[in-house]
Amino acid sequence: DADLPSFEVGEKLATRAAGGKIQNAIAAKVPWLFGGDADLGCSTKTVIKDGGAFEGVGGTGRNIHFGIREHAMGAICNGMDYHGGLRPYAATFFVFSDYMRPAVRVAALNGQACIYCWTHDSIGLGEDGPTHQPVEHLMALRAMPNLSVVRPADANETVAAWRYAMERNDGPTALVLSRQGLPVQKGTDACDVSKGAYALYDCDGQPQVILLATGSEVELAMEACAQLTGEGIKVRVVSMPCWEAFQAQDAAYRESVLPKAVTARVSIEAGTTLGWERYVGDAGTIIGVDTFGASAPAEKIFEEYGLTVAKVVEAARKYL
Repeated sequence: DADLPSFEVGEKLATRAAGGKIQNAIAAKVPWLFGGDADLGCSTKTVIKDGGAFEGVGGTGRNIHFGIREHAMGAICNGMDYHGGLRPYAATFFVFSDYMRPAVRVAALNGQACIYCWTHDSIGLGEDGPTHQPVEHLMALRAMPNLSVVRPADANETVAAWRYAMERNDGPTALVLSRQGLPVQKGTDACDVSKGAYALYDCDGQPQVILLATGSEVELAMEACAQLTGEGIKVRVVSMPCWEAFQAQDAAYRESVLPKAVTARVSIEAGTTLGWERYVGDAGTIIGVDTFGASAPAEKIFEEYGLTVAKVVEAARKYL
């Protein structure tokens, strides 16, 4: 991992674009990283540059054109993992993980170390409408035993996510990546996704309110934190890229991130709110999306669905 890229604070790029750069850096050092996409490589950014197309007769080429058949793609990756000698990966839009689910479940059941690059991760994907916008998928996949679902907040968290996926050998890992550009946050360059969650920003002393977020919504949490801090309110921002990894930590670490004494908590995620009760408790506020998406630019649809800094600030203030 010596040549993995790093990204500057303030630089703005989609985590799918960052993921492509990271994957290619890994592929240059790990020739057994092998896979492809369901005819969406230009969008998922998962094409290994200069790798050529896999040619089934002679076995040359590093990019498999699976075709638009996600279930078969997942099953083929399982077969490659069973065979041994390869670390298989598969890529498509996140909403199409539904079609892959039986194969993903087999990988989880059998502890197979497949990697799924699922992009266009939320209603923020834009104008394709509700059929292409995943809403319930994050929670549905988090419910699957032994599948690690990682939704990084920015490009540097995506580096850590890929490192985690490559080091994980006892089950599949899903990298859930954004279509829209996300600014690189201060502090994500030092994050450890294998811990699952961490304080991206912390106040002096015990916080009055904790903001929890994943993926693109970490930006909203950080902007709300800046506003609340300016009002003299003590805030902690917790980035939670991987629930499964966080649950695997010991009680002392979990308490250090989410102290039981702080019950004023707000979660922000562009997906169904079901499940966030585990972390915000009965007294907390959950900001999310409990309906299907719509067709609009990301900024517009986030505003219409209440995924805004103002909504987060309002939710935090009510505890004070």
